[in-house]
Amino acid sequence: MDNSTPALDIVDETFLAVPPSTVAAAFADPRSWARYWPDLVLEVYTDRGEHGLRWTVRGALVGTMEIWLEPMLDGTVLHYFLRASLVGPGGRPLPVRPGELRREFDRRARAAKGIALDLKETLEDGREPGIPPRTG
Repeated sequence: MDNSTPALDIVDETFLAVPPSTVAAAFADPRSWARYWPDLVLEVYTDRGEHGLRWTVRGALVGTMEIWLEPMLDGTVLHYFLRASLVGPGGRPLPVRPGELRREFDRRARAAKGIALDLKETLEDGREPGIPPRTG
C-alpha cells in the first residue's frame, strides 16, 4: 500500500431535524471532540461555522477528518468524512493486514454513526415527525 493513500476512508451521513447552527454548536467546543474521538488529537484547519469543521488528525490515526453540515428540508444532513491511516511508533503510517483494517474500519464507522445518532436523539429532543424543528 502507498503510504500517501489513507488506509481508512469512511463516509457517513445522517439527517437531523434541527438547524445547522444547532448541530454546529455540538462541535463548537473542542472539549466535545475528546468525548467523541478520545484517541485522536484534532487541530482545526478550516472552521466553516454553521457549515462544519475540518481537522488534521493525530494520535491513533494520522490524516484528516471533516463534518459538513448541509441544510436540508427542515433540518441538517450531517456528513462525516475520515481519511486516515493507523500509526505506529513515531507517528508513521502502520501497515496492517486486511482483516485488521476491516475491523478498524467497522469500529470507526460504527462510532461515527453512534455519534450522529446520539446527537440526533439529544438535539431533536423528542420531536415528533411533521412538527417543525426547534431553533437555537
